[in-house]
Amino acid sequence: MSRAVFSLLVENTAGVLSRISGLFSRRGYNIDSLTVGETENPVYSRMTVVASGDDEILEQIRKQLQKQVDVIEIKELKSHSTAVCRELILLKVEAKPEERDQLVSIVNIFRAKIIDVSEESMIIELTGNQAKVDAFLRLLHGFNLIEMARTGLTGLSRGSV
Repeated sequence: MSRAVFSLLVENTAGVLSRISGLFSRRGYNIDSLTVGETENPVYSRMTVVASGDDEILEQIRKQLQKQVDVIEIKELKSHSTAVCRELILLKVEAKPEERDQLVSIVNIFRAKIIDVSEESMIIELTGNQAKVDAFLRLLHGFNLIEMARTGLTGLSRGSV
């Protein structure tokens, strides 16, 4: 099974997200992750859609996305040399006094940020590629994760075009 990352430039109008996600659900395709946000031009939004499947399914998804009226441009973000992809994760971790030093060390190694501290917990922010985020989560395995929010992958192609 392969994975594809599609970067879509779409019209920023009501119903676009529904039409794109509906395309997947009508055909029984799963969306692994989906991020959407307005671009530098408020007329357009950028959608990053991550999907998995065999080559035939991914090609079908690509063709169906290109048929969408709201889609202005579609790029497949294939490799680290041609694209930059990142994910943001927020974690609320139980932080007993005896665990704080170890937790802060892990945060510093990954260049994450502690953005909130209370008597019983910390909220940590980390941005990076999915491998970095997954490695960070593996190191936190012994800690009590209270809540977690992952944005999903977002990305842009490298270069001027």
